[in-house]
Amino acid sequence: MIETRKAGIYKNQFNSLLLTSIQGGKFMEQKSLEVFESMPVPKAVFKNALPAMAAMLMVLVYNLADTFFIGQTHDALQVAAVSLATPVFLIFMAVGTVFGMGGTSVISRALGEGRTDYAKKVCSFCMWGCVIVGVVMAALFLIFMEPILSLIGASSDTWDLAKTYLMIVVCSGPFVLISNCYSNVIRTEGESGRACIGQLLGNLLNVVLDPVMILGFGWNIAGAAIATVIGNVIGAGYYISYFLRGKSSLSVRLKDFTLREKVCSSVLAIGVPAALGSMLMSVSQIIINSQMAEYGDMAIAGMGVAMKVVTITGMVCIGLGQGVQPLLGYCVGAKLWKRFKEVFKFSFIFSFMLGVVLTVICYLFTNQIVSAFLADVTAFDYAVRFAKILLTTSPIFGVFFVLTNVLQAMGAATASLVINLSRQGIIFIPILFILKAVLGLTGLVWAQPVADILSILLAAVLYVNTYKKLSIQKTETPSEA
Repeated sequence: MIETRKAGIYKNQFNSLLLTSIQGGKFMEQKSLEVFESMPVPKAVFKNALPAMAAMLMVLVYNLADTFFIGQTHDALQVAAVSLATPVFLIFMAVGTVFGMGGTSVISRALGEGRTDYAKKVCSFCMWGCVIVGVVMAALFLIFMEPILSLIGASSDTWDLAKTYLMIVVCSGPFVLISNCYSNVIRTEGESGRACIGQLLGNLLNVVLDPVMILGFGWNIAGAAIATVIGNVIGAGYYISYFLRGKSSLSVRLKDFTLREKVCSSVLAIGVPAALGSMLMSVSQIIINSQMAEYGDMAIAGMGVAMKVVTITGMVCIGLGQGVQPLLGYCVGAKLWKRFKEVFKFSFIFSFMLGVVLTVICYLFTNQIVSAFLADVTAFDYAVRFAKILLTTSPIFGVFFVLTNVLQAMGAATASLVINLSRQGIIFIPILFILKAVLGLTGLVWAQPVADILSILLAAVLYVNTYKKLSIQKTETPSEA
């Protein structure tokens, strides 16, 4: 463990850099340092987390918009096609999380240690990693579109619809990665507001264009896809311009790109485990849809909408977890252990309260929410039934995502990998097939709540073990004494 005196030196170095050096042509403001070190914990958490939560709400609106306006066509088959295609497209967002969460963890700890040049290199690596990987993924999805459609369970009635949607949206792959990445990375500088603005611009544009292109132009599912592409391009463009205009102490310029100094391995060590949960969530939805295909397209449409109901709680809680991660990561880098514990405790309690409130709201208004997407009686009944099952464990979503982001902030790559593999993979998939064999269609739906309970217990155990391994002492830095 680094000694207290050395930790104080790291803090002083970082403070000096913030106040006296020009980084990319701009000073990082003193208020950013205040958020990480001296601002009252509740205020600091809300300042960082509320914009992140608002951003995730916009992501939610963005994900709901296509289904909602497609639903206004009163064609349940188009709703089913979007439900089938969405998990595939969300893989792009998950890969963006590799660079976003991995970069956020590494950059926040580097800034806490006063290693600003290294932080710039990591930021640039994330940008160009998103570009390269995004282009490759888009090409592969287009090449293997037919097998993908078979894998996700597209029927003869939904095949062409799902294909049309996917063929268009995958073209925005690189922009999806960039937007999802830098909506997280920018928070390492205390710029949660700017992070929110980028997502707001792209998602709001998508929402505005959806009714115009789907209903106004009569382009139906193709219109939804085109609106999605335009929104992603605009969102990514905002983040790129933010860095290029010198608004940040970090960098996305090619001259700062490097694979040396363990930049790539450090980002991937945290980013891959962090993203696996999102990736496996998409994979698990694909598996569910393929298994549900034997119960008909209306069951698929109902499950797709039910997942959107419970996602209201999930996305807000994800935003909370992502918002507090830079605070926790800075505390780890600067060895501010007392503040680390205070931030974690407050976030833990608040996350549970938030999860309960959101679950109650969603449960009470399930029928109304579902009716906004589905007019078909059979699909509606499926959606309401499935949503109320999925909502049984949504009160603990916040706690789970806070624990997950705490592990990432602590640099616990292995623990983060285990928990993210478990919730949507190691635990979930076997339970899915077991419960289906025993309970049929109902078992398919109950698989997720059961996996949620087991996963949060696992996350708690991993956090305790990781905390002990760090050998955190009660001795604090002089500023905390």
